[in-house]
Amino acid sequence: MKKTVEVYDTTLREGVQGAGIEFSLPGRLKLLGTLDGFGVEYVEGGFAGANRGEEEFFAEARKVRLKRAKLVAFGATRRPGTRAGRDKGLRALAESGAGVAAVFGKSWGLHVDEVLRTTREENLAMILESVKFLKRAGLEVFFDAEHYFDGLAADREYALACVGAALEGGADRVVLCDTNGGRLPEEIAAGVRAAAERFGAGRWGIHTHNDCGLAVANALAGVAAGAGLAQATVNGYGERAGNADLCSLAPCLALKAGYATGCGRNLERLTELSRLVDELADRRPDGRRPFTGEDAFAHKAGIHADAVGKNPETYEHIAPEAVGNRRRLLLSELGGGATVRLKSGAVGEPLKRGTRELAGVKARLERLEKEGYAFEAADASFRLLVRKILKKYAPHFELKGFSLAVEKRDRTSKATSVATIKVEVGGKEELTAGEGNGPVDALNEALRKALRRFYPEIDEVALEDYHVRILDPETGTRATTRVVIESTDGKERWGTVGVSENVIEASWEALSDSMEYKLMREEEGRTGAGAGVTSDK
Repeated sequence: MKKTVEVYDTTLREGVQGAGIEFSLPGRLKLLGTLDGFGVEYVEGGFAGANRGEEEFFAEARKVRLKRAKLVAFGATRRPGTRAGRDKGLRALAESGAGVAAVFGKSWGLHVDEVLRTTREENLAMILESVKFLKRAGLEVFFDAEHYFDGLAADREYALACVGAALEGGADRVVLCDTNGGRLPEEIAAGVRAAAERFGAGRWGIHTHNDCGLAVANALAGVAAGAGLAQATVNGYGERAGNADLCSLAPCLALKAGYATGCGRNLERLTELSRLVDELADRRPDGRRPFTGEDAFAHKAGIHADAVGKNPETYEHIAPEAVGNRRRLLLSELGGGATVRLKSGAVGEPLKRGTRELAGVKARLERLEKEGYAFEAADASFRLLVRKILKKYAPHFELKGFSLAVEKRDRTSKATSVATIKVEVGGKEELTAGEGNGPVDALNEALRKALRRFYPEIDEVALEDYHVRILDPETGTRATTRVVIESTDGKERWGTVGVSENVIEASWEALSDSMEYKLMREEEGRTGAGAGVTSDK
């Protein structure tokens, strides 16, 4: 029978302690419901009573009907010299409406001496009495033994005495914390075993930080040594270098170590969860994240791509779909014909091995890459290119010319840009102008106006990202520029690329490709042609 491990998410409390991480109240409530649906056993909502925002959250969270997860309110042990029943923080925990309270206390003598500035005996009493008070209030109580592993190294008996005080008070579980994130996996395992040997098995949790890049490894070591609960945050957000990343820990527990977890049944939602939290925190997703990053199953070397095309297990430790992700094949000078062939098939333009068409596309790509093009983030431009080389594509519009003007009236005024553009569609010309914050913004607005009469669906397209890279900065203002634009119509996301010594011309190339791709996909939708293509973004 598999060992069961409970997953405790602390994104809403520990995660927001990360630099630049904030969630709105609606966002917090959305994440609470999403984590419940994902299968975590506990969701730590925040520091009860800390401010009005926390009070509002717990008031609204009480109205959310959770199917599996238990809501946890977080707080500290009573203050030195204060009775538990009179401590404002403990009363806030008891009155939060959450069924579970997590209370943290010091288990490292250094913190008792230098931070609390009280006696070690008083600290033990603070732990004991705080846990007792919360248990009398009818709550399930977790005691977070802060700095447990550092305390164990400095004074083993005192650290264990702090754990013992929590258990004497009636704590349902003691969470052993590597708060500074400085311990190695073998130290974590030894610390968990020390607690279990002294007080018995079955009541331990593990909380790890990532200051050495070992938070997930340390959490796994703690579980292997006897912890039955692991704390983590989505995407590893948290204080300093962050916490154990739930998006790595959950699949490692279920898929690698073989533990039974509530999350294990829902791992196909993992990538969606990761990106939701980034969206709620207004952070750009990290492509290099294990399991959920867009590059986690990306293959660039030709040998790798060829092998994966034959058998994905050759270079993928799990199927990307198991965690809701997908495979990406990247085009570059490192790839070969196999990469081009597989990539073409992936975007809906299959090319057969050994054909003139495949050789022609490969040769054209090699020339373009020497000019500075890169299609790793520009599947839409790649697909359009393949269709053009194979003479399978006719453009939906033709540029007849554009001009740009940038005006700044005085030193304090804001510069404005105006673009004038003329395009031809089906023998009919359209001349329009657009104004924007910059030249590319103005050009984008003018192009939309010009195409709108012929293709009203163009209004569905939104430009989500605009990235400029200088390819040869040593040439100064004559440097070649590569522009990558990411677009969406709310149903699909796609990337396009342009290259030129003139940044406006490079931007136009990427911009026009974006519009062309949208119109091509609309045409395919009407005719039923083409596969369901998704871009690399």
